[in-house]
Amino acid sequence: MKYPITLTLTLTLLLFLLLFLLFFTACQSPDTTTPRSTPAVVGNPAAPGFLADSSDPRAIEIADQVMEASGGRANWDAVDTLHWNFFGMRDLVWNKKTGDVTITSEKEKYEMKVNVWTNEGAVVRNGEAVTNPDSLKIFLNQAKEIWINDSYWLALPFKLKDSGVQLKYIGDGMTQDSIAAEVLELTFKSVGVTPENKYLIYVDKKTNLVSQWDFYVKADDPQARFSMPWKGYKKVDGILLSEDRGQRRIEVYD
Repeated sequence: MKYPITLTLTLTLLLFLLLFLLFFTACQSPDTTTPRSTPAVVGNPAAPGFLADSSDPRAIEIADQVMEASGGRANWDAVDTLHWNFFGMRDLVWNKKTGDVTITSEKEKYEMKVNVWTNEGAVVRNGEAVTNPDSLKIFLNQAKEIWINDSYWLALPFKLKDSGVQLKYIGDGMTQDSIAAEVLELTFKSVGVTPENKYLIYVDKKTNLVSQWDFYVKADDPQARFSMPWKGYKKVDGILLSEDRGQRRIEVYD
């Protein structure tokens, strides 16, 4: 059976268009060989080992609000180096990316360099390098403990969902400066140098920033060892860090 020439041309044209569309679609297929960029951190994921199951949902929600108000998780993760003076006693430089920490004290005449991931480093005291292996190990352990303490005083708002941390929601409270706050109880399980410690964290209802903490040597102590304000926030590399601690001060350097 023969088709009219116009129909034949039409069928040929349709076939050509179909082949063109198939070829064009194939050319537009995604290139699966191109590396994809790592997705940005979303929200405020907890560190491995955070005791989420035994923490209160409301306390976790407030911890996330504190992180956001303090600059956000992305900005905290992006910070390379923090440099601060702890109560006029010593200077610390902490490289968050490498784990290298340098601690210097003009008063006690020492410089200690330690990698807090490997416990390796070097120590100079009174102008002399510490070379005895046993002595060096003692001083490097001391340096790491100093960093653990001083960095916690500096960066607690970013560490509320750390490994081994348990959060409880206490309820409404009032700071010593009469600032309305929501109060969290922070305890530890088998982490840090002093896992038996406890903190009450006061979170300003208006700003969602930490405004005070109460420190307990033992979690079951009836009275806090001390209460200290968190004021005088300074913005450094997109995050907020408190410098004013009442009678004490943490100097944060740009």
